[in-house]
Amino acid sequence: MVQRATISGDLIDEATLSLEELARACSVETSWVIERIERGLLADGSPFVASWRFTSFDLIRARRMHQLERDFEAVPELAALTADLIEENQRLKDRLRAAGLCGNPAR
Repeated sequence: MVQRATISGDLIDEATLSLEELARACSVETSWVIERIERGLLADGSPFVASWRFTSFDLIRARRMHQLERDFEAVPELAALTADLIEENQRLKDRLRAAGLCGNPAR
C-alpha cells in the first residue's frame, strides 16, 4: 500500500489546485480525477489537461464523491448524484437562512 501525504487547510475562492494537487488532497490517484472529469462528474471539462485548475468547490465535491465511493461502494455516477443532492440541499438551506426563514425544525 502506498503512503500518501494529505494536504489540509482552508482554500479561498481565488486559490486553485492543479490536477496533481487535487488528487493528493483527496488521497486518490490522478487517474481517479481524470476518469470523473471525462464522465462529466467533476468540473473543468477543458480538453487541455495541463490547463486544468480546480476550486475549493471542486475539492469539496471530489472529497465527498471519494468518501461515498469508498464508504458505500457507490459507483461514480451514484456518488456524483448524491453529491449533487447534498449540494442542492445546502444551497436551499443557505437561501432559507438568507431569507430569515431557517430556524429550529418543529419536533
